[in-house]
Formats: sequence, structure tokens, C-alpha cells
Amino acid sequence: MSLSKGKLNHLKALSNSAGVIAAAAMDQRGSLQKSIAAAKGVDPKSVTQEQMEEFKVAVVKVLTPHASAILLDPEFGLPAAKKRAKNAGLLMAYEASGYDNTRPGRLPDLLPHVSARRIKEMGADAVKILIYYTPFDDPKVNDIKHAFCERIGSECEDNEIPFFLEFIGYDPKGGDEKGLEYAKMKPKIVIGSMKEFTKPRYKVDVLKVEVPVNAEYVKGSSVFNSKGEVAYTRKQALDLYRKAADVTTKPFIYLSAGVSNAQFVESLNMASEAGTDYSGVLCGRATWKEGIPVYATKGVKALEDWLAKDGVKNINCVNDAIKSAKPWKKRLK
Repeated sequence: MSLSKGKLNHLKALSNSAGVIAAAAMDQRGSLQKSIAAAKGVDPKSVTQEQMEEFKVAVVKVLTPHASAILLDPEFGLPAAKKRAKNAGLLMAYEASGYDNTRPGRLPDLLPHVSARRIKEMGADAVKILIYYTPFDDPKVNDIKHAFCERIGSECEDNEIPFFLEFIGYDPKGGDEKGLEYAKMKPKIVIGSMKEFTKPRYKVDVLKVEVPVNAEYVKGSSVFNSKGEVAYTRKQALDLYRKAADVTTKPFIYLSAGVSNAQFVESLNMASEAGTDYSGVLCGRATWKEGIPVYATKGVKALEDWLAKDGVKNINCVNDAIKSAKPWKKRLK
């Protein structure tokens, strides 16, 4: 895998001194509005642009001194981008929040007034795209998503800006994605997705992936579920981490996927134990989501105080857990 000089320079700007991506994520939009509204006991439509921007600015100001980069969105995140620490690079989301729920397949869409060129002009170091993906959906659905990613890959290459592709698995039959049966399916979904988007046709530079297991169903894990339901032994889980790493030739980083900080740290500990050569993390809600009710009920100053104590503690726990991560350059041939 070879990269242009422009892409290499941008990737360096997103990395820490060890060449690892230790990034925070604050590009949530619809889900953040709903969470703030729920904590306030109001309709999501009453959560204003100003409130969304205020929340993001607080998170970015307090947490980016402890991160190598921050992921934001063009809709609510531009004021926050200006407040990030000097050490932090910038990734920008290109996709519209959520997915098309009028058709099956969780089809993605792009923000209509944004392009890879415009994201670069905003001062970003990378374009991030999120898609919902499983190799086991209707091939016609997946073909649409494949073409979607091909277009973005070419657009990013033309503008010499790195393409970070995030894929979130799901059950096309509508099962519970937090339950035992999905936990058993998850390794095949993650591994199959990593294998697919490693193909050169997509021009992806960094894969942003889920860990291949659900730590709550790993027997003996520190976050093992209270029902005692087992999807994998720890040895099986570690083997799955290695198998997932082996199917791609590209740098890959782990995402927190909305789990608790404790669960994400345990997942990273297993990655370390497995010896996988992942290149860092892009961690969002696991770091700051518990600050949402603080903001909703007590305001931005209380949020900043919470972030300075608990948010920084959370992000430093993640930073400690990724000490075994390998520089992304090691996967460049």
C-alpha cells in the first residue's frame, strides 16, 4: 500500500509521536440530539443548533489536549474545530447522519453541500465515511454500498486527503444486535467487511473497524454479562482478533461503537493480549456520553467540570490501553 505525499502528511498530523492514531470522536448528530433531549425531557426538535455546537465545543476544548486528533461534522462541529488543541489533527464526517429508513439495507447518503475538496478546504486532514454493512445482506444492497465507497475513494485520491472508512455491522433480519445470537455472528461480519474493503478498488487508507467480538459475551472478561451467556472463550476471542487483523493489509483502528468506557478498554486489552497490529482508536461516546445528563440538567460549565475530571480520566484509560498499538506506517509497503 503506497500513499501520496499529501496523504502521508495528513496522516502524520492525525497521529501521536509514536505514529499511532489516538483520536476522539464528536461527530454524533441525530443520536446526540436525541440523547440531550431525553436527558432534558423534551422533544429532540427543541435541541437547538447553538446547544449542539456548545456541547461539541466543550468536549473538544477539554479532551483534545489528550488526543492526537478529533473527528467532527460540518453541520454542528465547525466552531469546535477552531477550539481544538494545537496537537490535534482533524477528521471530518462526509456522510449524512443516520441512514435511509424508507428502504431496506440501511443505505447511506452524503451531506449535499459537502465534498472531499470542501472538507480539505475546511482544514481537515481526513474524510470519514460511516456505512452500515454486513456481507450477509442482499447482494443488490451491498452493490450500492460498494459503488458508494468507490466514488468516495476516487474523490479523496484526487484531493490527496486520506479516506477513513467506518463500517458498523448489523443483522439484516432485524435481530437484537446487543444479544447473544448477534455476538456469535459478529466475528464473521467484521472479518468479512474488513476483507471486502481492503480491496484496492475502494482506495480506503484507514479502516475504522469494530472489535471482532462483544466483550460482554467473552467468558471471564471484566465486563462479562450478568446472565452468564457465553459466545466465546477468551482463547477463541483472541484468535478472532488475530484472524481479523490477518485479512487486511491496510492500517486499521478500533472504534468504540457506543459501548461503555469499561467495555471498550477491556476490548482493547484483548487486542493487546492477542498481539494484533492495530494502529490506534477513534473513540467517541465511551469517553463523554455520561456527560450528556450533566449538560442537559446543569449546563455547559458543569459539563466542562465533568469532562475535566471524568472525561479526561476516560480518555487517558483508553490512551493507556493502546500502548501496544503499532504505527500505521508498519502496514505501508
